[in-house]
Amino acid sequence: MRFGANTFIWESPFSTKDHLCLFEKLQQMGFDLIELAIEDPTLIDLPTLKRAARETGLGIITCGAFGPERNLSSADDAVRQHAETYLQWCIEAAAELESPVFGGPMYSAVGKPRLDSAELREQEWERAVAGLRKWGDYAARHGVKLAFEPLNRFETDMINVVDQGLNLIADVGSSAVGLHLDTFHMHLEEKNSAEAIRRAGNHIFHVHACENDRGIPGTGQVDWHGVAQALTDIDYQGAVVIESFTPQVKSIARAVCIWREIAPDQDSIAVNGLQFLQRLFQEQATS
Repeated sequence: MRFGANTFIWESPFSTKDHLCLFEKLQQMGFDLIELAIEDPTLIDLPTLKRAARETGLGIITCGAFGPERNLSSADDAVRQHAETYLQWCIEAAAELESPVFGGPMYSAVGKPRLDSAELREQEWERAVAGLRKWGDYAARHGVKLAFEPLNRFETDMINVVDQGLNLIADVGSSAVGLHLDTFHMHLEEKNSAEAIRRAGNHIFHVHACENDRGIPGTGQVDWHGVAQALTDIDYQGAVVIESFTPQVKSIARAVCIWREIAPDQDSIAVNGLQFLQRLFQEQATS
């Protein structure tokens, strides 16, 4: 199992110029991968990131940020076009950085919980299918897979659980489009996270390890042993990446409703979380 940490733990938006030091930090902490949360492509210098990856020996995973202006299933043509322009850039960047997947809730916009009519929801679904089919094909041509992320009900009204995600994958019909599962969202929405993982099987392209309070993995209520057992059962070969948010990064804290301290500091989330995950999967491998 390869373990990574998401740049959201420390900074937002990630900037090559200002935050390149995270590569050396994660290497010293013992991570295999750095997950770059790409919010603003104008802040990203791909050649410099590639050089940092070579120098530190870290692999790179990329994920995206999908606000209201990047809604692939919007009824507004201009909004959809903006989402597609961003997706194209991110897919090409992932290929350049040798990131095997590009993850995130790319089927819609984060922060869109609403109860539309069945007709409007069907139209939205069809736009998401068309968009993911188009960009899944584009990603495949670039050697990249798209991993879309189910979110909890307070962040989206569209894909909350694995079964909905599997329906979307079936309708898209591309082997380059699969699931990006996050244990935080699963803890809120799934009846049984481990069983959901087993149902998803080889459609899981990426996994975020996030505690139920978004704090240090292993310190809360997530069924970590069940998750690890299920990932082992399906022979999951992708990365497990720690994603968390703290009040120190105010823009993200507001977006994900972090109003209190959930860990002693940001580094503790990464260091202690990595130690926990390494022990967890080692125990799983030897049991």
